[in-house]
Amino acid sequence: MDNANFKILIVDDEEDLCEILQFNLEKEGFEVEIALSAEEALEKPLENFSVILLDVMMGKMSGFEFAEKIRKDKLLKTPIIFLTAKNTEDDTLTGFSLGADDYISKPFSIKEVIARVKAVTIRTSANSNDLEEIIKIKGLELNIENKKLIVDNDVVSLTKKEFEILKLFMQNVGRVFSRADILDRIWSDDVIVIDRTIDVNIARIRKKIGKYGKNIINRSGYGYCFEI
Repeated sequence: MDNANFKILIVDDEEDLCEILQFNLEKEGFEVEIALSAEEALEKPLENFSVILLDVMMGKMSGFEFAEKIRKDKLLKTPIIFLTAKNTEDDTLTGFSLGADDYISKPFSIKEVIARVKAVTIRTSANSNDLEEIIKIKGLELNIENKKLIVDNDVVSLTKKEFEILKLFMQNVGRVFSRADILDRIWSDDVIVIDRTIDVNIARIRKKIGKYGKNIINRSGYGYCFEI
C-alpha cells in the first residue's frame, strides 16, 4: 500500500508532540498536517484527510466536542483516532459513541500510533471498494467471490459462519466489534445464538489461520478486532 495516498491531520495542543508524530508519520510516507486546536482544525478542508489523530483534552473545544460537531454538522465520515491521557472505560465508550475508529492512551509509543494509523487506512481502502473480490493481509488471502481462504499459499476450509466472521474482521482492520455486533451481522434475527457461539467460532478461526490467529484480538469488555 502506498502511504503517500493518505493524508493525516494531527489535532493536538502539544506542539512538540505534533512535530514528533508528523516527523515519524512522514517517514512512513504519509502526508501530514497539524492543527494546534480544534478551532484551527475546523478551518481546514477536513474531507481531504484520510485519518484524523485527535487529542481529547484541549483548550476551548475538546476533542470530543470537535468530533461531535464534525459528525453532526458536516456529516464527515473521516476516520478518527483519539489520543488522550484519559483511559477510563467511560472515556473510551464516549469516544467510540462519537464515531471513533480507535483510541490510544497517552503515553504511547510512536510505533503503536503508526501501526494504528496503518490499520485504519487499510480498512478504509478495503471499504472504499465495494466490488473488491480479494482481501490480502500478510499471508492471508480471502477470496470473497469464491468463498476461499488461502493461508501462506495453502487453501484452508472454513464454515460459512467462520468465513463471514473473518471477512468482517479483514474488511474492518482495527475496528472493535462487540459480540452483539457480530451476532447482528452474521446470524439472522430468527436464530437464537448465545455469546459463547461467537467465542467458539473465533477460536476455530484462530486455529485455522495458524500464526495469524494472534492478530484477532479480544479487547476485554469491548469485543474482538483484527489488528496487524
